[in-house]
Amino acid sequence: MAPVRPNALPWLVVSVVVIVLDQLTKMWVLSSLPEYTAIPVIEGFWNWYRTYNTGAAFSFLSDAGGWQKYFFVVLAVAISGLLGWWLARTPRREWKSALPYALVIGGAVGNVIDRLMHGHVVDFIQWYWRDHYWPAFNVADAAIVAGAIGIAAFGLFSKPATAVAGRR
Repeated sequence: MAPVRPNALPWLVVSVVVIVLDQLTKMWVLSSLPEYTAIPVIEGFWNWYRTYNTGAAFSFLSDAGGWQKYFFVVLAVAISGLLGWWLARTPRREWKSALPYALVIGGAVGNVIDRLMHGHVVDFIQWYWRDHYWPAFNVADAAIVAGAIGIAAFGLFSKPATAVAGRR
């Protein structure tokens, strides 16, 4: 029998933490922040600003008529499933792969919960400089972006396993 190699599925705990933080912050937003009203956190840079997004990043497809809700749910579930499968095939110690995958999964699931519960994603973090505003986002969005950056950065700047193994 082949030796059992611990896989990276325990990293899904990070996904659960992201989902819980995302949903708790959105519960706070929905119960405490007025809609479409800027509440300064750091004057000149950061507001709490409750808004909604029926599309994807930067409101992509937000005015598509409703079908996009199901498209983004299916897309997020498919990507999360693929990343979960990759986690199952990734050695547990390879945090440079496991952590970014877990962040993307947690963020995607957090936004899927919003789409299924509310029909849109709740956004509330607004960054700006003078008259230049970054689109509002949430904890799930931040986790997705951090995970995507990690996947790209560690993928671009790490040595391929075959090159490392060939030097031993």
